[in-house]
Amino acid sequence: MRELPIVGGTPTDHLGRDCVAFPAGSDVVTSIAEIGLADGTIELDLAVSGQRSFPGLAWRLNGATYESFFVRPHQMGNPDAIQYTPVFNDVSAWQLYHGDGFWSPTRFPLNEWFTIRVAFAGDRGEAFVADMTTPALVSDRLRVPVESGAVGILPGGAGVYIARFAYDDAPPQFVGRAPAPPTRDANAIATWSVSKPVAEGAALATATGWQALETEPSGLANLACLHPVTEERNTVFARSAIRASQAGVREMDLGFSDRAVVYLNGRPLFRGDDTYRSRDYRFLGSIGYYVTLYLPLDQGENELIVAVSESFGGWGLQARFHDPSGLSFE
Repeated sequence: MRELPIVGGTPTDHLGRDCVAFPAGSDVVTSIAEIGLADGTIELDLAVSGQRSFPGLAWRLNGATYESFFVRPHQMGNPDAIQYTPVFNDVSAWQLYHGDGFWSPTRFPLNEWFTIRVAFAGDRGEAFVADMTTPALVSDRLRVPVESGAVGILPGGAGVYIARFAYDDAPPQFVGRAPAPPTRDANAIATWSVSKPVAEGAALATATGWQALETEPSGLANLACLHPVTEERNTVFARSAIRASQAGVREMDLGFSDRAVVYLNGRPLFRGDDTYRSRDYRFLGSIGYYVTLYLPLDQGENELIVAVSESFGGWGLQARFHDPSGLSFE
């Protein structure tokens, strides 16, 4: 492993080691090494106090898009104690990517030094926490396109100390079992046409600049792959043309993050709010098929449009039909 400089923070001594302390609010990538790494291994020696923080590693950094892995000291032992998530256009997508392959109820030391490591090659990745022999997390598929990029540190908040940052550009030797190839959900909408961002609450007529966005095999559309989120423009319209062989009511499951308004043939049918902590202080707002809509489809072509608004944590949309027979999508 070759050591890299730790940029930012305040040099100090902690638990007997020379290190750098990061204050509260240091929640962005602050230490970037322009080494052009596509595949390899990165490591971080850190100590955490148990305060709410999200320290970790970033790789394949290209502008505001990168992969990330971090630990949550305040959630240690819970299902989301550690997390892998991609970041597109500076939108971290932890609400979109959760469960197996993204979370793990891993335990790690508090007020002691330990190491985290990420090994990555192609779309495969493994993360180690304290135990460097058994991966704490095996990613089912890394989401950011495979290309050379910088690596960096995610300071993650208060009570975090970093003593070592290192990398190896040799192809990693993976330890865990390779995940099974993903299978596409045949009932899910596979492609959306997505508008340029607008202000939340804007009329349908304001939608312009439509771009096609293919969903992941699960049916998830990560809208940040196309656009960043700003305070003034935090909403896109996602459109799908549904052709029905006959008129009738069809059941469609919907998932969204953070807020959605559903229109069918120009008429609003539904509004939902899954914003982080919008229901109670533990509500994460993780995306899922938690809503079922009953769509009164006309025979022939129907226009389904979903206005999706984002605050933070992941800008996403997914939809699937209970029975897609007699339906086609454009």
